[in-house]
Amino acid sequence: MTVDIKASSGAQYAGILGVGSYRPRRVVPNAEILEHIDSSDEWIQTRSGIKERRWASDDETVRMMSVNAAKNAVADAGIDPSEIGCVIVATVTHLYQTPAIATQIAVEVGAPTAAAFDISAACAGFCYGVAMASDLVRGGSAKYVLAIGVERLSDLTDRSDRGTAFLFADGAGAAIVGPADRAGIGPVVWGSDGTQHEVISQKESWQESAASNNWPHLRMDGNPVFRWASFEMARTAQQALDLAGVKAEQLDLFIPHQANMRIIDAMRRALKLPEHVKVARDIERQGNTSAASIPLAITAMRESGEARSGDLALIIGFGAGLVYAAQVVRLP
Repeated sequence: MTVDIKASSGAQYAGILGVGSYRPRRVVPNAEILEHIDSSDEWIQTRSGIKERRWASDDETVRMMSVNAAKNAVADAGIDPSEIGCVIVATVTHLYQTPAIATQIAVEVGAPTAAAFDISAACAGFCYGVAMASDLVRGGSAKYVLAIGVERLSDLTDRSDRGTAFLFADGAGAAIVGPADRAGIGPVVWGSDGTQHEVISQKESWQESAASNNWPHLRMDGNPVFRWASFEMARTAQQALDLAGVKAEQLDLFIPHQANMRIIDAMRRALKLPEHVKVARDIERQGNTSAASIPLAITAMRESGEARSGDLALIIGFGAGLVYAAQVVRLP
């Protein structure tokens, strides 16, 4: 006898219902970075657009920053946290192989029995999380999904590396994804290029770090990353617009990963965005926070009044792997 398995079904549409963030207390100006490298404030700003960044103190752990950002997102969404069915944490700086930090965050947020897991997709991590969250909601696997991007990149920063010491920073951002009356998250365009895995990577293995009794560090080949991000990722962003059925002139906001101000400007030009489209430039005061950069930028634009509820935003993350993901979203 043939037995049919009952398939799950969820909401017709999913959207971002609330966002939240956490920025570390400590502000680190370029002058402090220059104590360890031979450079200048002018060179750093010209190269990256960064004037200052946030570095976490000892008590501002990946878990603590995530929980604070998540609770802010839950409050913004106005939901009962016990209804969260899944917690996804995008990070490369939870420095334990197991268990996933998502399980501990779920407990502290008030969703102790939620499915919970971490993903390692570097600077594309938040967009990966939003894409999976949307599919989980529409597939019926969860009513609400908490997607978090969090990093403590200062732990892995080589303070003496002139090419990267000024870039990396810390922070957390979160979003609640749930049922919506109309499509609030467009189709994701995502992928990878493992042939370029070495251009952004961890310099030393954990075995090598243990043997030398030193932390591992991040390394980056700036020129190939700049070319790839500025031009290839502009094409990916355009594909996301096309799949969502949205034209550049219909956008309100462009919120790319805050990697580098020059990359942001190059992508804006390549996409031919009209003047009315506001562009996130949180990197100036926050630095590059990898998986956390997009939700941090979203909350910054909301707080400044640049972004309003219902605005259409193109978001795109790209980084180590190389990996990338882009989608059009409607802000809560």
